[in-house]
Amino acid sequence: MAEPARQSDSAAIELSNQSSPTAASSASSPTTMIEAVGLSKFYGPFAAARDVSFSVKKGELVAFLGPNGAGKSTTMKMLTGYIAPSEGYARIAGHNMMDDRIAGSRRLGYLPENGPLYPEMTPMGMLEFFADARGLPLGTKKDQIDKVIEICDLSSVIYKPISKLSKGFKQRVGMSQALLHEPDVLILDEPTAGLDPNQIRGVRRTMRKLSETKTILLSTHILQEVEAMADRVILINEGRKVYDGDVDGLRETGHGDVNEAFHELTGHSEI
Repeated sequence: MAEPARQSDSAAIELSNQSSPTAASSASSPTTMIEAVGLSKFYGPFAAARDVSFSVKKGELVAFLGPNGAGKSTTMKMLTGYIAPSEGYARIAGHNMMDDRIAGSRRLGYLPENGPLYPEMTPMGMLEFFADARGLPLGTKKDQIDKVIEICDLSSVIYKPISKLSKGFKQRVGMSQALLHEPDVLILDEPTAGLDPNQIRGVRRTMRKLSETKTILLSTHILQEVEAMADRVILINEGRKVYDGDVDGLRETGHGDVNEAFHELTGHSEI
């Protein structure tokens, strides 16, 4: 059966507004920091995501899993307001990301899979640029930059051109800009992609530290990282949510093995 045709962005905005009246927004739990309600994205007959719904409460670190092409990045982009959903809506800290995106973005730090880096800049130059772009007050700008340099351990490369940095340091620079304005919510798309084991360990330490004060939705392909860090797991396959629960429940699905659970839920059996 053919999928519905993709709605225009203006139609998606209208649907979002109709689906999320003020009364519904005010009824949301004040502890719900990330909320996806029936998110779908159609490209002609292809559904990149279909009817994805979940919520993440304050202080949770949730792993967002799925095979390549499952719709993880598309869903994350809809959550952040980067692309308009064809159906459904998303809220960040209670703000609808279609009609109240600026207010929602003030509470959100987003690191896409290919982070927003300017190769000709130094990390310091880029942080100063983003601080100005975000309108950080002059009285707190330096303190905030110093703070993210420490969190992301960038002091040894802070004045080197970004183009000369390793993949691991580039990821840290991308993370630093997402943290610069002290967001309550972090949405991180594959922050450990392409890193070596030592670099991954560093990202894990950073995630643990950040999870003490922030709500985090983190996509990854490294299931060991999920077991080590996540409070909860959301798994999607072919654009649909197929699991939402704790790591122990996922492990039970795979008869004690999270890798086997992943294979079973995404329709891939061992050869």
